[in-house]
Amino acid sequence: MSGQQPAPAGVDPNVPSSARIYDYALGGKDNYAVDRAVAEKVFALAPEMPVMARRNREFLGRAVRYLAAEAGIRQFLDIGSGLPTQWNVHQVAMETAPEARVVYVDYDPSVVTHGDALVATTDNVAFIRGDLREIDDVLGHPGLRRLIDFDQPVAVLLVAVLHFVPDAEDPHGTVSRLREIMAPGSHLAISHVTPDPHPEETAELVEVSTRAGAPWVARSHAEVMEFFGGFDLVEPGLVTAPEWRPGITRKVNPEKMWVLAGVGRKPCPVRAPETPGDRRPRSGLRTSRG
Repeated sequence: MSGQQPAPAGVDPNVPSSARIYDYALGGKDNYAVDRAVAEKVFALAPEMPVMARRNREFLGRAVRYLAAEAGIRQFLDIGSGLPTQWNVHQVAMETAPEARVVYVDYDPSVVTHGDALVATTDNVAFIRGDLREIDDVLGHPGLRRLIDFDQPVAVLLVAVLHFVPDAEDPHGTVSRLREIMAPGSHLAISHVTPDPHPEETAELVEVSTRAGAPWVARSHAEVMEFFGGFDLVEPGLVTAPEWRPGITRKVNPEKMWVLAGVGRKPCPVRAPETPGDRRPRSGLRTSRG
C-alpha cells in the first residue's frame, strides 16, 4: 500500500489499523501514512518496539513449530492474525505436517483481502472475517467449521491480540469460552504486552496510542496468566517472547521486553481409581473369565 494503491472495499486509509501498524513495525509495506504516523509516535517513546514486534513474530513461528512437530497438533485457529507476512502459520505448520488445517480470523477488511489472496489455492487453509469479541459468531462460521473439528485437539493462537480488548469487553470471558470448547490435548498460545518492567512508560504509550486512534491495554504477568485458567503451561511457562524456547542462547534485557508469551495445554480428565466394588462391566454385558 504505502499510499500508492487504492484502499480495498471497506477500508478507510485515514483511520489507523493495529494490523497495519504491526505490519509497519515488522518492516512491511501494507500500511498507510496514518498507520506510520501512529507507529512513529510510539517508537519515539519506545525505540525497542520494532524489535519486540519481530521477537513476537518469531515466538509465533517457534510456537507453531513446537505444536506441529512435538505436540502433534494438526489444526490451528489463528484469531487476530494480522496481515500475512513471511512464514505464516500454515507455512510453518505444513513444513512438519502437510495435512495441517489452518483457519485465520481477523476483523480488519484489509487483512481479509490480503488473506484471501494468500490462501486462494490452498484447500486446507481459510481466511475469515470475524471479531474475537464476537467469539460465538467466529466459532459458528461455516469456513471455520469446514476445517476445524473441536472434538479433536486444536491449537488456538491469540498472539498480540488480547491487549486490544479492554476489560470492559470481557476478554477473560471470551478466552474462557474458547478453553471450554477445546478438546483435551488442545493448546492455547498467547502473547501480550505487559507493563511490568516499566509501568510509567507503558501508561504513556497507551495514552499516546489511544489519542491517535489505536487504543490498547497492557496487562501484568498475573493478569495474563489468568487467560490460561485450567491449562498446564508448557515449559518454560509465561516468559518474555524471546525467552520462550529460543533454541539458541539469546541475551535478554528485561528492561527492554514488553511482550509476555506462553503456551498452555488442556489436560485430559483424570479418572478416579476404581475400587473392587466398582469393577463391573461398563458395557452392561455379562463377561466370562473362561
